[in-house]
Amino acid sequence: MKQRIFTLRQIIEEGTAVLEAAGIEEAALDAWYLLEYTAGISRASYYGDPGRILEERQAKQYLEYIQMRSKRIPLQHITGEQEFMGYPFYVNEHVLIPRQDTETLVEEAIKIVRAKMRDMEGRKSLRILDMCTGSGCILLSIMKMCPLAEGVGCDISEEALKTAGKNAKRLGVNVKWIRSDLFERWDQPDQGNCAEETSVGKEPVRSDRRYDVIVSNPPYIPTEDIEGLQEEVRFHDPRIALDGGEDGLHFYRRIIEDSIFHIEDGGHLLFEIGCSQGKDVAELMTGYGYQDVMIKKDLSGLDRVVLGRYNKE
Repeated sequence: MKQRIFTLRQIIEEGTAVLEAAGIEEAALDAWYLLEYTAGISRASYYGDPGRILEERQAKQYLEYIQMRSKRIPLQHITGEQEFMGYPFYVNEHVLIPRQDTETLVEEAIKIVRAKMRDMEGRKSLRILDMCTGSGCILLSIMKMCPLAEGVGCDISEEALKTAGKNAKRLGVNVKWIRSDLFERWDQPDQGNCAEETSVGKEPVRSDRRYDVIVSNPPYIPTEDIEGLQEEVRFHDPRIALDGGEDGLHFYRRIIEDSIFHIEDGGHLLFEIGCSQGKDVAELMTGYGYQDVMIKKDLSGLDRVVLGRYNKE
């Protein structure tokens, strides 16, 4: 059968119609992004010549991508990347797709890191740990803006660490990656092979090594709430990165309890949280010796970050 011929206008209209029929919330925008990705079409070139004929192979590929998106496969899994803090990050089914809400955590962390670096007394670098690093977007964004810091990213998923390693290589950031269930293997030799790019150490992680800043976007969705999430999240984000236990606070409890053995006196712990979890997480931190605990809101005015300073005494 002869392939249909499409102008740019015709194919974007068809793509939008298919996505609208499938109930995709931002059908027109996603249809545009997929055309831009498939054919390298800028908006200026489109509006300058919307009647231009699209190459047959590009039209075929575009419509295949539209069908994928209509089945609720996330746009970022089709294009393979997502922008975060102005940087491009590889993403896939093994990591959470970076979201704008998380930029609030990065922005708060950068403020603290920069303030600490100004106050350093003879130390060459400041140590940052990103727990549950996933794609590495949080740690790598901080490191890009605070290049003198020393960064370590930790995740239980070997596949996530492979993705984080590729992102580090792409952005030109030198980071150490550790495969561990939170702090569980902090004094055990790493047995994992997490791809050459990740540079996962073979030596034991020193249990006495402490960090100036610990950041984390842990799983925080209550287990029973996961079935109510969008299909794109429920079926395509890794469940291990979503499920925060019965009340959504399981990983906050574990990280806060163990963090006091791995954070410098006066060091800061920062979490992304669900918008209703601020009070609970703040109380957990206060109970383990964190002071000046604050809840920060995102651009939508929702509670998004809890942070505090550890006081050893």
